[in-house]
Formats: sequence, C-alpha cells, structure tokens
Amino acid sequence: MIMSFNLGDIVETRKQHPCGSKNWEIIRLGADIKIKCCGCGRIIMLERSKFEKSVKKIIKKTEEQ
Repeated sequence: MIMSFNLGDIVETRKQHPCGSKNWEIIRLGADIKIKCCGCGRIIMLERSKFEKSVKKIIKKTEEQ
C-alpha cells in the first residue's frame, strides 16, 4: 500500500521520539522529507524510503491544494 503525504499532515511513527511523542508534522516534501516532532518541536530530515518505512499511519490529513 502506497501512502501519499502532503505538507501539514500529522503522522504516527512506529518508534517513539525520546521526548515520548510518536506524532510528527510533515514540513517539507521531496526526495528527503523534513518532519517536526509534535511533542518537543525537534526537526529532523529523513530519506523518503526510510520515512515511509517508519510511518505507522496518518493521524490528520490536510487537503491537497
């Protein structure tokens, strides 16, 4: 199953961040994806393939423009 992601989507990851949150907001899309922790605000950048493997589900979907 291929998931499509949009800017502003909130996703849940399989592993939790050290701050305790599993929810992340997508703030940049491309070959690399930049996500922001909803718990502490930390921003990280991952390769798209690694990001897609770590996502469990989409919590909040934003409408595509």
